[in-house]
Amino acid sequence: LSMTTVDSSSPLLPLALSGRDASSFLWRSGAILTFTGMLTGAFGAHGLKHRAGITADDLFVWGRASTYAIANGLGLMLVSMHPRFSTHRFAGPAILTGGVLFSGSIMALSSETVCILFRLLGPITPLGGLIMMAG
Repeated sequence: LSMTTVDSSSPLLPLALSGRDASSFLWRSGAILTFTGMLTGAFGAHGLKHRAGITADDLFVWGRASTYAIANGLGLMLVSMHPRFSTHRFAGPAILTGGVLFSGSIMALSSETVCILFRLLGPITPLGGLIMMAG
């Protein structure tokens, strides 16, 4: 049995940005997404609690969405430290795009009592989840 290893020139891992630029972008994006998740979680726990029309279920869903944002942000920061995946053309951007679409649409849907137009975001949630998992 012969086993081959995948090197950095593999078509499975095409390069997009140069190493340091990609790592820096993913690290910063992950830090911003983590911060945003923490900020929206605190807002949901303290700011939305007393708004008219917001139920306990809405607060739970909002909290879950902020937890996903934090997890995706931390995941991006970890990917940024990987020697090969930090420069991967698809992994980091997919986690970032999918995480923002997924968490953002869940937050918007949980606060649909504030704006009925947010119902249009329903199909975006599973799309964001798929993009996020593909990363």
